[in-house]
Amino acid sequence: MMPSRLRPVAPFLPARCDSFAVYLIAWVWGAFVSLGGAIAPCRAADAATKPNIVVIFCDDLGYADIGPFGAQGYSTPNLDRMAADGRKFTDFYVAQAVCSASRTALLTGCYPNRVGILGALGPKSDHGIADSETTLGEVAKQAGYATAAFGKWHLGHHPQFLPTRHGFDEYYGLPYSNDMWPKHPTATFPDLPLIDGEATIELNPDQTKLTTSYTERAVAFIDKHRERPFLLYLAHSMPHVPLFVSEKFAGKTQRGLFGDVISEIDWSVGEVLAALRRNGLDERTLVIFTSDNGPWLSYGDHAGSAAPLREGKGTAWDGGVRVSCLMRWPGKIAAGTVCREPAMTIDLLPTVAKLLGVTLDPARPIDGLDIAGLLFGDESARSPHEALYFYWGEGLHAIRSGKWKLHFPHPYVHVDVPGTGGKPGKLSQRKTEAALYDLVADPAETHDVAAAHPEIVERLEAAAEAARADLGDGLAKRAGAGVRKPGRVEK
Repeated sequence: MMPSRLRPVAPFLPARCDSFAVYLIAWVWGAFVSLGGAIAPCRAADAATKPNIVVIFCDDLGYADIGPFGAQGYSTPNLDRMAADGRKFTDFYVAQAVCSASRTALLTGCYPNRVGILGALGPKSDHGIADSETTLGEVAKQAGYATAAFGKWHLGHHPQFLPTRHGFDEYYGLPYSNDMWPKHPTATFPDLPLIDGEATIELNPDQTKLTTSYTERAVAFIDKHRERPFLLYLAHSMPHVPLFVSEKFAGKTQRGLFGDVISEIDWSVGEVLAALRRNGLDERTLVIFTSDNGPWLSYGDHAGSAAPLREGKGTAWDGGVRVSCLMRWPGKIAAGTVCREPAMTIDLLPTVAKLLGVTLDPARPIDGLDIAGLLFGDESARSPHEALYFYWGEGLHAIRSGKWKLHFPHPYVHVDVPGTGGKPGKLSQRKTEAALYDLVADPAETHDVAAAHPEIVERLEAAAEAARADLGDGLAKRAGAGVRKPGRVEK
């Protein structure tokens, strides 16, 4: 029997008519009215009730590299306004302080150790995001959203790993870091592809145009989908070295090339916010701005600042894993507010899923938790995590719970002499013993208070044992029962 929503509903036809042709016309009319007449209002209703999501993700941006977090030598008026209009998160973290691992956490809601993507994937890597994992783009698609990813991807460069295979309708950008090209100062790499969709459209592109071209694609996407809910992931290649800036921002700041690059990123944020306002989407859009990790301090004057935090990219000290974060949603997020509760990029996917009304698959557990209470300023809201875990590679280096952070004995890289002019400096390997820090009183992690708080140490060590059983720990030579395999290229 014909489904009721496709039955003829053309009232102008004769009541009694045996003509097949007329019946066919009636059937087509019914389908048009039932589908065409229902879909458009449905989309309009969705656009009015479901929030648009915009995630702006920088590369190697230090904690103190934007105005709301103390930047010096340049201004960031658009980010300043975003903070004034929204909420500043002072204790926001990434799961690992390196490219692919961090982006995997953001896009899957999982610690990267769970899904098998660590470090920074390169042109020779044969693995990437598995088809069985659910990305932020796929969550949005389940809710009927238009989706796009513009900028750096870094979850695998082979076609099966690209954004268009993992929930994003559109993609334009670099598949991995912008320094993975023939002009690298200390390593050898093949040509760097610029990809549109799944096609390489240019090799070794003019990187002075990247920030602008990513922004133009983002604005065009917003304009195109103003009447339909959308998710936009804008992942800037900057300020990862090598630094490049367009002519319109070159030489404009006291901080040199690095300051110029941040000024252009701030301009990009302003263009996105202006597009939302122009299309009447301001009060229907959650905008999130953050970074994949802290500054790459080895590059000296081409790197940012993690002040007042310790160390930078490539470490589990807060200078590596704690990042600046702003969230804005006029009418939903109270303007000019501050959240000091610990949260992490893994929390964005489950939070967005709840906002979009999407139920996640319980058979594929994730590590992130809903932090809507922190977004919307519920005074009683606290971090939903008993603890946040900080791995470097396969090793569990540290754990945070509330204001306490416990480091386990581990090696780490320290910059002895910063580099200049886009070349890395001199490094040494150091080691920390077990140490407990009060991050409220001591954000620089300089005063070990373990002896004064043995009960805190004991509690955090017990939590770490649970993480080792689930995710493993290379330092303890432990395998994790909850680790899943990444996707791999079939040979």
